[in-house]
Amino acid sequence: MILLAISYALLSTSIFFHGIEGTAESGRNGDANNFDQEMLGSGVDGGRYRTACPDYKHYAIVAHRPLSRGPLGLPYQRPSPHCRTFSSPLVEDIIDEMTAKMEDKDLARIFENAFPNTLDTTVRWHVDGSSKLLIRKRYQDGAWEGPQSFIVTGDINAEWLRDSTNQLAQYQTLAKKDPKIESLILGAINTQAEYVIESPYCNAFQPPPPSGEPIPSNGQDDQVHPVYEPSRVFECKYELDSLAHFLALGNKFHNVTGSKAYLHSRYYTAIDTILEVLEQQSKPTFDPKTGKFQRNEYTFRRNTRAGTETLSLNGIGNPLGPGTGLVRSAFRPSDDATILGFFIPANAQMAIELKRTAAILKNIGKEDLAAKLQERGASMEKGVWDHGVVNHRKYGQVFAFEVDGYGSSIIMDDANMPSLLALPTMGFLEKSDKTYQNTRRMILEREGNPYFLEGRGFSGIGGPHVGPQHAWPMSRLVQTMTSDDDKEITKALEDVRDVSRMGLVNEGINVVRPTDYSSKPSVVKGFYLFKLTMR
Repeated sequence: MILLAISYALLSTSIFFHGIEGTAESGRNGDANNFDQEMLGSGVDGGRYRTACPDYKHYAIVAHRPLSRGPLGLPYQRPSPHCRTFSSPLVEDIIDEMTAKMEDKDLARIFENAFPNTLDTTVRWHVDGSSKLLIRKRYQDGAWEGPQSFIVTGDINAEWLRDSTNQLAQYQTLAKKDPKIESLILGAINTQAEYVIESPYCNAFQPPPPSGEPIPSNGQDDQVHPVYEPSRVFECKYELDSLAHFLALGNKFHNVTGSKAYLHSRYYTAIDTILEVLEQQSKPTFDPKTGKFQRNEYTFRRNTRAGTETLSLNGIGNPLGPGTGLVRSAFRPSDDATILGFFIPANAQMAIELKRTAAILKNIGKEDLAAKLQERGASMEKGVWDHGVVNHRKYGQVFAFEVDGYGSSIIMDDANMPSLLALPTMGFLEKSDKTYQNTRRMILEREGNPYFLEGRGFSGIGGPHVGPQHAWPMSRLVQTMTSDDDKEITKALEDVRDVSRMGLVNEGINVVRPTDYSSKPSVVKGFYLFKLTMR
């Protein structure tokens, strides 16, 4: 039980690969937890203290005392309570309870640092919807009304749909017991709905207009269709899993709390928008009847020397075949371009989340909309099994990473979520499924997965995003979540612990020289660390 929760909590600090940054210098929570209110009674001027808070991306790379009582002596990396961007007494109670139970005090320190990290450092803006003064102007069609939450992805003042969903995942089970957490997650759903409505093909977004937060630049001059407004969108890489993660955020929230507060007109508009994207991206490159080329609704071109940062064929991507039931994804969750556009892990995730959303909507009388979601989800699920399963000469029937509907496939896995390794954690299938077990064995061996890396210092799955020498600790944590072998789980956790010398789990580790690691600690590993502990 404890091992499983450790892994979930760690992983929730890992998917967040853009790095972490303390948000005290510009973080503002509009509810009763905002910085100045939190300081009442402390004898400290909240506003003045906030200006003295260090940037967390710098704070996190320096060891802070007290050190853990284990042999590694890991540092305490949480920011000062006055510099944290959100607080929950329930979260603090869980930290105290779990760390007291854990015999491995170094692992306990990583949990202590990782589990609250999203709340400590990434809630850049939150309002609970109770004060109209926080909305500086009225927006059309009810936009930006009610609770709102802007959850940043690390050292960039922007929100990735996928990352923010995973950053909050570890707190979902707490929402029913903590109204503050419930309001935070409800606000995140509402904010993501506005982003999806605004630009459904985009993956990362600027601060909400009502927040008053500064608007950063991504330093790129991308040519994208459909066009987007740069003051609203940080980056516009179309990733199917971003839309699936939006659905997952609401589905989990409803299942835990029973709340219907997010089921309003803006949410339904976002759902309609997603269905439109899925329809557009399920079309083949050539008309099945005439053979005529059909230009895709989404194109992306970037002036770059990195092939993974732009789409081939002048922004179109490689051709895709007809009649598969699958939906195209131009980019992977690593933000790398797909080679073959039918990305299987994202199709599997979307299929499941569509069906989950359909069940919720059917129960509240939205039967027509629910039927559309159920039909699309079933079609995508069938497509994964019919076209995403291939025969490997060594491993037998396995899931391909990407396919094109013409018979071509890419055999590999990437550490980022969703992945082939993570299929059971998404609910797509059981861990015992034979095709999955074949696939798991394949992607955790060098002979089967070109991005499974082994060295004397570390081992795990990496990916093109970090190159051929660095494995992601996140992959080892997902490995624990898909295993029933206590020895395998313990070994993976110990390996991650031993390379987390700053008390936080980093993005990538050089498998030969573990002292060569990404300077960007990640935040989403805490989800899997927490879940592994609860096992």
